[in-house]
Amino acid sequence: MALHLRRLASLLLLLALGPAPAARALDLDAARAQGLVGEQTDGYVGAVRGEGGAEVAQLVAAVNAKRRAAYEKIAREQGTDVTAVAALAGQKLIARAPAGSWIGDGGRWYQKAR
Repeated sequence: MALHLRRLASLLLLLALGPAPAARALDLDAARAQGLVGEQTDGYVGAVRGEGGAEVAQLVAAVNAKRRAAYEKIAREQGTDVTAVAALAGQKLIARAPAGSWIGDGGRWYQKAR
């Protein structure tokens, strides 16, 4: 009986503490929805404004590292420049972004109208 009570107490403690930090970490969709990040014409995401701090910076770096690896792979396969691949991807990502999304163009940010 005492063992069950200890397990129950441990479970309640874990529930009270909430999910692990990784489960609460900001993801790309949430950051977009909050207006913290947006798509850029160069094919990468960027921080729209200084809010969000280190968490947003880490998210941007992680997403862009994955994108860069994918763009490099495509560029190698197509025998073209990675910058061209990234720019084309940027055009497509911006075209698919919903109205209200933040778009970065050469350091200038604006919200997509439609």
